[in-house]
Amino acid sequence: MMNLLNKNILYCFLTSLPLFATGQTRMCVNLRNWEFSRDSIHWQAVTVPHDWAISGPFDKKWDLQTVAIEQNGEKEKTEKSGRSGALPWIGRGFYTTHVRIDEVDNRHVELDFDGAMAEPVVYVNGRKAGHWAYGYTPFRVDITHYIIKGDNRIDVSLNNMEASSRWYPGAGLYRPVMLVTTSMVHLDSWKTTVSTLRLMRNKALMTLCTTLAGAQKNFHGSLKMSLLDNATGEEKDLGTSQMQGRNFNGGFPVVEPKLWSPETPNLYTLKLTLADNEGQELDNLSLRFGVRTIKVDSIHGFQLNGVSRKMQGVCLHHDLGPLGVAVNKAAIVRQIKQLKDMGCDAIRTSHNLPSQMQMDVCDSLGMMVMAESFDMWIYPKCENGYSRLFKEWSDKDITALVEANRNHPSIVMWSIGNEIPEQWSYEGRVIAEHLQNLCHRLDPTRPVTQGMDRADEAIKSGFAQVMDVPGYNYRVYRYDNDIKRLPQGFLLGSETASTVSSRGVYKFPVVWGVTPTADKDGQCSAYDVEWCPWSNLPEQDFMAMADKPYTIGQFVWTGYDYLGEPTPYDEYWPSRSSYFGIMDLAGLPKDRFYLYRSVWNKNAHTLHILPHWTWPGREGQVTPVFVYTDYPEVELFVNGKSQGKVKKNQSVRLETHGIPKSWLDPTTPEEAMKYATRYRLMWPNVKYEPGELKVVAYDNHGNKVGESAVLTASEARWLKIDADRTVLRKGIDDLAYVSVSLIDKNGTVLPQADDRIDVQVSGAGTFQAICNGDATSLESFTRPTMKLFNGKLVVTVKAGEKKGAIHLVVRDKKRGLKKSVSIRVV
Repeated sequence: MMNLLNKNILYCFLTSLPLFATGQTRMCVNLRNWEFSRDSIHWQAVTVPHDWAISGPFDKKWDLQTVAIEQNGEKEKTEKSGRSGALPWIGRGFYTTHVRIDEVDNRHVELDFDGAMAEPVVYVNGRKAGHWAYGYTPFRVDITHYIIKGDNRIDVSLNNMEASSRWYPGAGLYRPVMLVTTSMVHLDSWKTTVSTLRLMRNKALMTLCTTLAGAQKNFHGSLKMSLLDNATGEEKDLGTSQMQGRNFNGGFPVVEPKLWSPETPNLYTLKLTLADNEGQELDNLSLRFGVRTIKVDSIHGFQLNGVSRKMQGVCLHHDLGPLGVAVNKAAIVRQIKQLKDMGCDAIRTSHNLPSQMQMDVCDSLGMMVMAESFDMWIYPKCENGYSRLFKEWSDKDITALVEANRNHPSIVMWSIGNEIPEQWSYEGRVIAEHLQNLCHRLDPTRPVTQGMDRADEAIKSGFAQVMDVPGYNYRVYRYDNDIKRLPQGFLLGSETASTVSSRGVYKFPVVWGVTPTADKDGQCSAYDVEWCPWSNLPEQDFMAMADKPYTIGQFVWTGYDYLGEPTPYDEYWPSRSSYFGIMDLAGLPKDRFYLYRSVWNKNAHTLHILPHWTWPGREGQVTPVFVYTDYPEVELFVNGKSQGKVKKNQSVRLETHGIPKSWLDPTTPEEAMKYATRYRLMWPNVKYEPGELKVVAYDNHGNKVGESAVLTASEARWLKIDADRTVLRKGIDDLAYVSVSLIDKNGTVLPQADDRIDVQVSGAGTFQAICNGDATSLESFTRPTMKLFNGKLVVTVKAGEKKGAIHLVVRDKKRGLKKSVSIRVV
């Protein structure tokens, strides 16, 4: 057995991989503690996952790109100051750590990287052991022949090229690095798969395929299997099978299976024990899986476990807001739980390979996933993007994507690209067929898709017709016309909406239409009436999903704001993050969250009023009121005076007749306002007077079923803090998100407050980050001070290595206010 001791303490963070150690024959160690340098001279201790750029400073000089964004319909090149986040991710970075190995005979040793940004080169004891190119790809490096008995040094060199990304890619060892040791003959975790062959009334038939690494062709041994029900803890012996050769193909039943779905994310663990022909144990491997089937066709659409459903999904970039791209389980759990509360049941990993940690969370919480690969193929969207790697690396990257992730039940389809410029060409069709066939060979159980933004050209070239699932990015007005030309008989809204808004910013007069690019504040209206030249409001996609039987779901751009790509202000400084999110960069919901919730969440009622009702100086002026609700009818009151009842107009239908000459701006403001009446309740002529804005909801029979109110805020009285969690676990980078608001005596948030908040953290944890959701803020995420944005911000604290209590104190020195909270660490 091997003893592994880092110069600092090592921890087995088993939830970050689909495999884990079940005995002494296989060991999996998380290499958390490293030294980091930008110049290989000056070093600092860091914990991996690590993003070297997130502390900033923000500056427009970082990756300043001059480009015409063709996907946005631009013809002339202009300066894009915040396109990739305006953070210092460009350049080289170096990591080093030490591992002590006391036994090396007959041991296979490898390093498993879940991704490294970017172009990692791995050295062991000064010798190059391996490298990869694409920063998002999981990869493995066999270091068996590079290690020595005793102390071993591991170095990783990274290099991020300017103009290589259209969004913030981050930098560094931003996902876990695992040291995996086995016997020389062992089960290859990437080539061991469990899948559902058939669902019957009271039983599921599963298939198991595995390949041995390090074995001779004439290997003889045995494979013992047992099945653990993760929910009950019950374990069942499935027997032992004989192995002859390197490959094993078999199966096993699951009696009375608990199926995996977003509503019931049931999981099982298959435990495998490999022995040689003398019965000596060689390897242990445990695979977590779900029992579920996937099918998509023109008759039933998308089916999960034989039940048709339309995906209610969002697109997510890989950054975690103020944490940067350093992956963190608690942060992902928070995201997925918020999305599920909204009624979301699917995510698209836009536009890159996902982390294993993210997929583990989606497995356990119940979130379907479209796992994506590339943003470009051969034709470049930015000067040094993936196009320079595609010909040499694309097959390797697709193979790694599928092999590393195919046991995750949450993944329901693979995506081989996003808005690929080659979609209009014969060459593009050939590449699409090749990549799709590669996915099929590696995993015959899932369909393959990609997001197309030039649908007419893609159909003319045959590009769209070769896909298992034709994915449409926007172009909802083309659906009825194009479905006649798609032999599949169905289509997916692979990217929809692109509505833009800033949390808590309401602009008057309320103007529906393409968002302006010249507003001096760099903000978009939270009335949810602005869209981009190529896109639309949510209502059009709601109607396409509800009324068009051939649609199988949608993925909204985006679930959260993300760093970089600050459309429509990508030429405006300081603007360094997106406005597309249903939630802002801090994870605070915008009003649009409740619009989606009112349509998607069938298990809880929604009754949300906008805007806030604190408008000093607007007395007597028109201040429209919207209500987002699942109730069919609502009555509005201003200080007790009825403003009338409004009912949803269920007769409104999406008009897709006729194809516009241009693919840009297919929706007029008049159409958008009409479409909105099906899902929004609106009082456009309300005049502001301070006091109470109240709504009463009615059901279809006219019965009162709910009410809600917002008040005009008075003077600031207190700071309010709300922690999303009050108990954290030590030693696993566990996080709590603490929302901070400035409120009056009645608990009403001062909605336009921008007071500076200072943060102090002590005890059994540390300050991790702070964010207010303002896309134009240049304040650092990693310094414990920041201004409120429209009355709110969020502080993130991290549990330490010991039990105890984290003490968080927030202060508003301007007003002499202070508030504290304690969070237990166990």
